[in-house]
Parts: sequence; structure tokens; C-alpha cells
Amino acid sequence: MRFVSVIGGSQISPDSEEYNFAYRLGRLIAQKGWGVVCGGRAGVMEAVCRGAKEEGGLTVGIMPSLTGEDANPYVDIKINTGMGHGRNPIVVSSGEFVVAIGGNYGTLSEIAYSLIYGKTVLGYRTHKVKGIIEIFSVEEVEKFLK
Repeated sequence: MRFVSVIGGSQISPDSEEYNFAYRLGRLIAQKGWGVVCGGRAGVMEAVCRGAKEEGGLTVGIMPSLTGEDANPYVDIKINTGMGHGRNPIVVSSGEFVVAIGGNYGTLSEIAYSLIYGKTVLGYRTHKVKGIIEIFSVEEVEKFLK
């Protein structure tokens, strides 16, 4: 199975545009037969996993804790690292490409690792960093899901 790494903030509300975008993205990823890998927590991570699960998709959370108790309820496979933000390179290296949605400094570090590793990074309402392909709709991701 092929995976997309989805990164973004954990502090967004379920009624935000970023949450809605991530949810729709998760649905699209699963519909195309791909899996989702993310940091496994709340916010963007929960939304993308929820969307994927509702379409029968597979979700993987690279968890910051040793126990995985911080996983959102839509994570199928928890990889408990005990590494906190140190897990960020693992999150982005596990997907064939990366979609960044909003986010703060943790997301910014994941974007940096993605670019260091030569990953394609699509960005929706995220940091303005050279190398990110800015997108404005979920449908723009579809051409990368081949």
C-alpha cells in the first residue's frame, strides 16, 4: 500500500476550514486506495484519519508517546515512539509525498524535513516556504494519487 503523509496543527477546531479540508482529503486518499500516515493526534491528524476511516481506508499514527494514549480514535495502527516532536522526520519520510495543512512550529519542522528528504510538499493554508506547492482545493491532490 502507498501512503500520503499529512501534517498540520493539533489545536484546530472541528468547525475550522483546515479541519474540513483535512477530513475531505482523508476521504479522497482512501477512495484512491492509498493510506494515511500522520502524527496520530487531534486537529488535522484526527480529521484526515476520520475521513479516511469513513471510506474504509488505513490510517497510521506515528505517536509522540510511549503508550499511544494520545491517539485519535480513527488511528488503525499506532507506532509509539516516545520521541515527542523527534518523531517528525519519521512521519514525513513514511509517505510518498506530504500534504501540509495549516500548522505551527511542529508542522514547520516537518516541512523542513520533507524538503531535506526531497519529498513533494503540497501546502494548504500553511507556512510560506520555498519548495512548497501551494494548493487551494482537495481536488488538486488527486493528480498526485496515481
